[in-house]
Amino acid sequence: MLTIYHLWLSPPCRLVRLVCEEKGLDYQLKAEKTWERREAFLKMNPAGEVPVLVNGKAVIAGRMAILEYLEEMAPEPSLFPNDMVARAGARRLLEWFLFKFQKEVTTPLLTERVLKKYLKMGGPDAAKIRAGQTNLGHHLSYLEHLAGKRNYLNGADFSIADLAAAAQISTIDYLGEINWPDYPHVREWYAKVKSRRSFRPLLKDYLAGLKPPDHYTALDF
Repeated sequence: MLTIYHLWLSPPCRLVRLVCEEKGLDYQLKAEKTWERREAFLKMNPAGEVPVLVNGKAVIAGRMAILEYLEEMAPEPSLFPNDMVARAGARRLLEWFLFKFQKEVTTPLLTERVLKKYLKMGGPDAAKIRAGQTNLGHHLSYLEHLAGKRNYLNGADFSIADLAAAAQISTIDYLGEINWPDYPHVREWYAKVKSRRSFRPLLKDYLAGLKPPDHYTALDF
């Protein structure tokens, strides 16, 4: 069985879980408080970041490395398109959400609204929250453009791009940061993705002291 070292609201960790679910892989979760800099964990990943995947004696660190490992380990069903150009498009969107969206939106909002509270690091920085919310609006407008033109974000078929985007959106939605009526195409797309069987474990996640909006677990909003 695979072991995933993770944090509950971390989108990269959620993405790894989604991929395992889509591929029917058995796994167990181990929450890792990365800020504690645990020596045993740093030996697995000197960067001190989650997710980390353990498969027997194999330790895979780094979000992209883990995704590639899982795709090679369980090539069916593939989450990448067969067509070379479409595959490149899926990889572009994967990187967009794993790195750009994460840096500009999720990290500042999670840090200021959640992490600081739990680690008693002082009050939230209102300027950083506003910046994250402004960036969120830009990203959601781009998603609205994509979702309004296509069945899924990278085209007609479901792919890793949809999982990467939905992993981010699910975390932001847990925080209640999305005004869904403003983004009808994104809402329709996200409803399709979170209705998949692979999403059910994520929707059961609950962070003590931080309740998600009532619509968070509703498949049709």
